[in-house]
Amino acid sequence: MRRVMEKELIKKNDTVMVVAGKEKGKSGKVFKVLPGKDAVFIERLNFVKKHLRPGASHGKGGIVEQEAPIHISNVQLLCGKCNLPTRIGKKALEDGRRIRICRKCGEAIDE
Repeated sequence: MRRVMEKELIKKNDTVMVVAGKEKGKSGKVFKVLPGKDAVFIERLNFVKKHLRPGASHGKGGIVEQEAPIHISNVQLLCGKCNLPTRIGKKALEDGRRIRICRKCGEAIDE
């Protein structure tokens, strides 16, 4: 049975670095998260060629390049303060909200 990601640690518009795979070492902005598949789409990374048949919605057919999902275990969040890939911690505030924090410098990722 597949384990589904319990809590969403990486969110849309986060800057992440790829730590494994063919795009290792590159970073970019997350534009889509698939929580059911534990995958993220990163702008301008992990391009694949897709063959399209002619249709009414996209006109001519042909070969197009588009981003493919990357498993969430292969990316790490980039901290805005220390600018390093880091693991994510959670911290409860006095008002009851829970925020994400950088495990390296301890700074809050969510404002």
